[in-house]
Amino acid sequence: MTSLTPKFPRALAALLLTAAAAAPAQTLPPPQNVVSLAASATVEVPKDWLTVVFSTTREGSDAGVVQNQLKQALDSALAEVRKAAKPGQVEVRTGGFSLMPRYAPKGGTITGWQGSTELVVEGRDSTTIAQLTGRVQTLTIARVGFSLSREAREKVEGEVAAMAIERFRARAEAVSRQFGFGGYTVREVAVNSEGGGGQPMPVMRMQASAMMAEGAALPVEAGKATVTANVNGSVQMK
Repeated sequence: MTSLTPKFPRALAALLLTAAAAAPAQTLPPPQNVVSLAASATVEVPKDWLTVVFSTTREGSDAGVVQNQLKQALDSALAEVRKAAKPGQVEVRTGGFSLMPRYAPKGGTITGWQGSTELVVEGRDSTTIAQLTGRVQTLTIARVGFSLSREAREKVEGEVAAMAIERFRARAEAVSRQFGFGGYTVREVAVNSEGGGGQPMPVMRMQASAMMAEGAALPVEAGKATVTANVNGSVQMK
């Protein structure tokens, strides 16, 4: 049976292979007068996002009882904080929930159960969130921290990146002049930013319990975050 697929004559195929093998590989001249540079810029921004983590633990011989106790404590706290919930200002979400057995030192038998649950309240309205800490009675304050919101970070990232890029350009211009060249062209460049975060810090249990007993608002101070932009690259002086 004759194939319907067209075929090149063997002589033509051999000629093409010979020509490809004989063609010299194209090589680029090595770069000349290239210098690597780096520049950075940093700004301080007031932290605008408060995160408070509430938690509690329960122990008992029956897993179901411990689980129900945790659920009741969480439900009560949720009912209180949901009254003040507002998107972007006071946001509420549940955190970790665990229930684990306790074992006897010898024999490995289960002697009881221990569980924990968390509730996270966060947002820009630090005053309202601080007041909520005095109204939640079934959970204690585990961690508190200020950070930079995503919106605030994105806003300042553009500004600090522009500052870092301008410093990179000025440095490239100065180095080129110092080496006796009239200018430069950018070969490659990378821009990245860092900072602005913050993790909630643990609060002493005795301190948290005292504040809850008094129904007092949690004293908070936002402080400032630093956002840094780094520019790394190389330029060819000309």
